[in-house]
Amino acid sequence: MTGFTELPFVKGHGTGNDFVLIPDVEGTRSLTPNQVAWLCDRHRGVGGDGILRVVRTQHVPEFADVAGLAEFFMDYRNADGSLAEMCGNGARVFARYLHSTGLVEDAEVTLATRGGLRTTILNADGSISVDMGGATSSLEGSCVKVDARSWPAVPVFVPNPHAVAFVDDLGDAGSLLRAPGLSPAGVFPSGANVEFVVIRGHRHVAMRVHERGVGETLSCGTGACAVAWAARRRLEPEFRGETTYRVDVPGGTVSVTETAAGSMVLTGPADLVARGTALLPD
Repeated sequence: MTGFTELPFVKGHGTGNDFVLIPDVEGTRSLTPNQVAWLCDRHRGVGGDGILRVVRTQHVPEFADVAGLAEFFMDYRNADGSLAEMCGNGARVFARYLHSTGLVEDAEVTLATRGGLRTTILNADGSISVDMGGATSSLEGSCVKVDARSWPAVPVFVPNPHAVAFVDDLGDAGSLLRAPGLSPAGVFPSGANVEFVVIRGHRHVAMRVHERGVGETLSCGTGACAVAWAARRRLEPEFRGETTYRVDVPGGTVSVTETAAGSMVLTGPADLVARGTALLPD
C-alpha cells in the first residue's frame, strides 16, 4: 500500500445482511466502485454485503429537492461497487445508526433513497419497520436455472428486481456461488436478485437468495418483501385484507405486512456491532 486515506466506519447488520456504514453527513466524501469493492472485501478490506453512506439529502444534488421531506439520504452500494435502488435490511441498519448517534430523535424517520422516500419506525421492542412501498410484477413470466434444473419464477419489483422461484427444498438452489440463470433476458435487462422459496406453514415461508452484485447473503429485505408478495398471490389469491408473512432467512427471521393499501412493511432487527478506521487505498 503506497498511500491511503483514513476512513471512519461503523459496521452493522440486519439478520446477518451486513453493511459498512460511512458517516458523511456533510457530503464531503466520494467513493469509487473500486473503493467500495475493497471496503466490502472480507479478506482484504472491512467486509460487508454493501456500503451505506450516511449523508444529508441537501448535499446530494440529484435528490436535494426532497431534503425538506427526508433529512438523510441512504447512499447504498452493492459489494461490487454498483448502485442499487433500495435495500430493506440496509434501511433498518441506517435508521438504527441515526437513532444511536442522536442524528434523529423521532421514532418515525423518512429516508431518501434511489427507490423513493421510505419511512422507518423504531418500535417499542427495539425492532425497526420500514415501509417499502408497493410491489409490482411483470406481465411476462420468467425462468430460473441452476445447473441442469429450472423453475418458473415470478418477476417482482420492490423496486429492486427479483425473480421468486418456489422449490421443494432450499437445497435445490445449490451452492449459489454463481448467479442463477435467468430467462428470457428482456424481463430483467439489468439482472435481478433471485429468491428460492419453500412453504413452511400458514403465512410462513423460508428463502435463500442470490443478490445481484453481491452473491448469496444471509438475508435480503427487498427479497423478503418480494417473496411475501408472491406467496400471498400463490397461496391466497382471493384474499384482499391485510396480511403478515413470517419469512425465515439464513440469518434469522423478518416479518412482512402487506397493508390493505398495498404497501409492504418490513420489520426485523438491526444491530450495530463495531466502529473503526479503514485505511482506504488511494
